[in-house]
Amino acid sequence: MSEALTREKILVAAEDVLRRYGPAKATVVDVARALGVSHGSVYRHFSSKAALRDAVTERWLKRVSDPLAKIAAENTPAPERLRKWLGALMATKRAKVAGDPELFATYHELFAESRDSVHGHVEILAEQVTKILEDGVARGEFTVADPKAAAWAVLNATSRFHNPAHAGEWNDPGIDEAFEGVWALILAGLTAKPGPPADDAT
Repeated sequence: MSEALTREKILVAAEDVLRRYGPAKATVVDVARALGVSHGSVYRHFSSKAALRDAVTERWLKRVSDPLAKIAAENTPAPERLRKWLGALMATKRAKVAGDPELFATYHELFAESRDSVHGHVEILAEQVTKILEDGVARGEFTVADPKAAAWAVLNATSRFHNPAHAGEWNDPGIDEAFEGVWALILAGLTAKPGPPADDAT
């Protein structure tokens, strides 16, 4: 008896098919053929080609966000945790580019089609950073008034170092030094002590 077809098996096969043929040419029939089943069997798990591609994208993004969630939940000083979290995010993205550039390029194309999945992923990252900042405020390590807004600012300020749109810059010799400069500014902003109230010039 053949093993039961599962969503996970379909997603693994779909990822391989996408790597081999690229998003423009890969079809549900190709995925079914790789699994030795009919395309109808695949459609029983995924209602459409778009749904399958979205699920493949979400699976890839989850492999990025899940390890970061563990860092965000650590009971360590918030500044150190945030630096570790950003370092892990950058290292993960760089490793994916270096380890399987064809697959990374494929996912970069899929991201343009799966905007909802990508937006949800970034929301998850922002929530993780927000947790770190909230912990830091509670411990007196950060002084931000709005951790959620500050989390989005951190992600936006560091996008050059982890957003796939900038992958072509990640091999620049000065990229690590550039990040350290941005990190110094972020840390200074997050830990700045509020100054005295301005004099009333009336």
